[in-house]
Amino acid sequence: MSIAVIVSHFNREITERLLQGATARLHELGLTDADLHVAWVPGAIELPLAAQQFAKREECDAVICLGAVIRGETDHYEYVCQQVSYGCQRVALDYDIPVIFGVLTTATEEQALARSGGAHGHKGREAADAAMAMIALMQEDHACVCCP
Repeated sequence: MSIAVIVSHFNREITERLLQGATARLHELGLTDADLHVAWVPGAIELPLAAQQFAKREECDAVICLGAVIRGETDHYEYVCQQVSYGCQRVALDYDIPVIFGVLTTATEEQALARSGGAHGHKGREAADAAMAMIALMQEDHACVCCP
């Protein structure tokens, strides 16, 4: 099994925490460093293109995108959140690979910290769990996943 983890440099204090949580959880689930391909991109908006590159190569069973978009004083937040979520979904559907949206979209830095190992859990760890669940689902031989 192989998983790509793509991380945004922007809001690095938060994204490093997301990465640490995701990789720790993947290690707990039996993956090794050799099973993980970590790549850094400048910001959240670059996550979908990097995900697409991993999907094209067919080297990974899933891609986890980690980032933190924090609302500012302009409409930029809305555009970034919409484009990143749309781009990740498009890669998943175009390449038939799980692309996990582990991008925090919060109003404040405090909210992002609370969701990256603070009072509101750890979205990096949750992203790792989602990737593993989707890999298992994709590997099932059922034509219909809702029926036993």
